[in-house]
Amino acid sequence: MSWRPQYRSSKFRNVYGKVASREHCFDGIPITKNVHDNHFCAVNARFLAIVTESAGGGSFLVIPLEQTGRIEPNYPKVCGHQGNVLDIKWNPFIENIIASCSEDTSVRIWEIPEGGLKRNMTEAVLELYGHSRRVGLVEWHPTTNNILFSAGYDYKVLIWNLDIGEPVKMIDCHTDVILCMSFNTDGSLLATTCKDKKLRVLEPRSGRVLQEASCKNHRVNRVVFLGSTKRLLTTGVSRWNTRQIALWDQEDLSMPLIEEEIDGLSGLLFPFYDADTHMLYLAGKGDGNIRYYEIGSEKPYLSYLMEFRSPAPQKGLGVMPKHGLDVSACEVFRFYKLITLKGLIEPISMIVPRRSETYQEDIYPMTPGTEPALTPDEWLSGINRDPILMSLKEGYKRNSKMVFKAPAREKKSVVVNGIDLLENVPPRTENELLRMFFRQQDEIRRLKDEVSQKDIRIRQLQLELKNLRNSPKNN
Repeated sequence: MSWRPQYRSSKFRNVYGKVASREHCFDGIPITKNVHDNHFCAVNARFLAIVTESAGGGSFLVIPLEQTGRIEPNYPKVCGHQGNVLDIKWNPFIENIIASCSEDTSVRIWEIPEGGLKRNMTEAVLELYGHSRRVGLVEWHPTTNNILFSAGYDYKVLIWNLDIGEPVKMIDCHTDVILCMSFNTDGSLLATTCKDKKLRVLEPRSGRVLQEASCKNHRVNRVVFLGSTKRLLTTGVSRWNTRQIALWDQEDLSMPLIEEEIDGLSGLLFPFYDADTHMLYLAGKGDGNIRYYEIGSEKPYLSYLMEFRSPAPQKGLGVMPKHGLDVSACEVFRFYKLITLKGLIEPISMIVPRRSETYQEDIYPMTPGTEPALTPDEWLSGINRDPILMSLKEGYKRNSKMVFKAPAREKKSVVVNGIDLLENVPPRTENELLRMFFRQQDEIRRLKDEVSQKDIRIRQLQLELKNLRNSPKNN
């Protein structure tokens, strides 16, 4: 019997990436040069937000999606933070609300006016203080309105109830900086990766660690839940410093189901999972390519499909929500690629080639929409509910009528789990102490210069006064 290669049929076998034409890109944007491992970009069906390079604080641009082309240098910015902005995320249920976090230890909620910004925005609708060091990550809960998670360099995850504008829970099980957070479909589980090389699955309301993996052969960087399959996928580095992905059973993290080496490059691998098509996209920071795979329920679990190639390296990638895609073009995913060297944001559409122009039911199943399934009080009381689904047929969009109302509150102590977060500051690191020392030395030198200048001026005035007294007129 002759050998035949195994053929695997897949409707996504020929998916290809299509780059938008230059006039449909966003040009002239001073993309941040910060080396923090985030995307610095967030997108929804109405707006594109990009963290920008700025002096004396942190800022980001918010541009309506239809306003493509060259962006003016004096375009209005959101610029209320005192430190660099490290992460931004749009509210999944209210499309003009965006959360940002910064090196100034704050998390802020901004309300973007209809049609975009007309002038610089410096006042946030809500300022959240609870972390004692810079805040590196923010994530919205996938099914509950006004629940926000933030992870700081104080090794803590805070859960914020924006209805009252305060943290309602602190997760304090990490021993180093938290690198990534990911929710399962209904938001009942939270997966985190940490600089201590551990992967954790948590119950967020109690803060209890359900599963923990100490990754000896696979140093994890990023994690993503694979929809409702009860599996996790992590990207990281092998013991030989090659880039690697690993698939895990969320109920048993003792050993990965599979480990697969990708290449020997050094850039961080960002994973993106599309639960509707069961496709996984891998994009490396500093790479120009995007690999994509199909996830199966049986071995080998991971099937390579194809690769999108581009010569321009990406700093980060924003992802359009499903209800913002062009279903008439059979678009199943859309990236917004940050090209720092050109100051360019480039949309890349992943398209399933189909001849028929009718709606393709098989590639557009019911998908999570813009309506929350729970209120904050319901979720905090222990209720879990799957997201409310919507159809994308004929471009149907259910407009959310929700409006964000910022709570009125005074600045006071923030007590969570019996600890005042604003008073209980952890010891400073050596680098922080050195920075403080040099800042104080600079301030001492500046004050000395001011004193010496004043001394010189006093001597000049004394000399003028003496000359005036000795003049012939006074005699």
